[in-house]
Amino acid sequence: MESRFICSGGVQLHALWRFGNGPGIIIVPGAMADAADFVPVAEAMDDRSPLLIVNRRGRGDSGPQGTDYDLPTEVDDLRAWIDEVQGEVILVGWSLGGTIALEAAAQDSRVTSVIAYDPVLPPFAGEAVPALAAANLDERVTIVNRDISNVPANEVAAMRDTPAWAHLRDLAGPLASELEALNSFSPTVGWSAIDASLLVGEHSQGVLPYGPAFERVSAAIPSAEVTVLKGHGHLAHVEDPKFLGTEVRRLLRSKQ
Repeated sequence: MESRFICSGGVQLHALWRFGNGPGIIIVPGAMADAADFVPVAEAMDDRSPLLIVNRRGRGDSGPQGTDYDLPTEVDDLRAWIDEVQGEVILVGWSLGGTIALEAAAQDSRVTSVIAYDPVLPPFAGEAVPALAAANLDERVTIVNRDISNVPANEVAAMRDTPAWAHLRDLAGPLASELEALNSFSPTVGWSAIDASLLVGEHSQGVLPYGPAFERVSAAIPSAEVTVLKGHGHLAHVEDPKFLGTEVRRLLRSKQ
């Protein structure tokens, strides 16, 4: 895939781009992920359509969040990418990226459908914002895994000795601002009319923090098709990207 750049609100944004034919597909990662993390998923999804994986603000070669950052900022950025791709698009989002994709769909008729994996609506881990804001990058990785995602402390400690830890540190900078923005967000009227397919990890269902946050999304879009990812929780894009990509491909083919 090749790099592509645009400017939104005075900030340079970066994405990975693959040429193709037909309506475009835009992938929107959530917190603690960047465009490169979703390349293996994209490779299993679709090999024909134009496809873009965005680096949201604070990631990769994209610029900073800025002092006025909020969720509408993210939506504006995504709509700027839709301008760049041109024409109708299908959005694929994970976690907070799914929330951003759904809000963009409610505002922009060029979005024909959304596939969202574990999207979230507030309240969501707002109690962790002060600690995250005061923490260094290593501490932020610990907080998001141990205190928000409920990963056992011994597993978090073991992660420090893996190559993944340095990558997670690189992604941890925007966390406090993202959680603050999410918890200040109210969806636009019109979510109930979105053509959406929702994916939820089996191990996320009914379990804090992702289960109740997903249920709020599902309730806001009662017509959405819901698929349970058996044997997975919130991180199927890391644990089995081919499986996740295949599930998304199945849904894409039903919409194209």
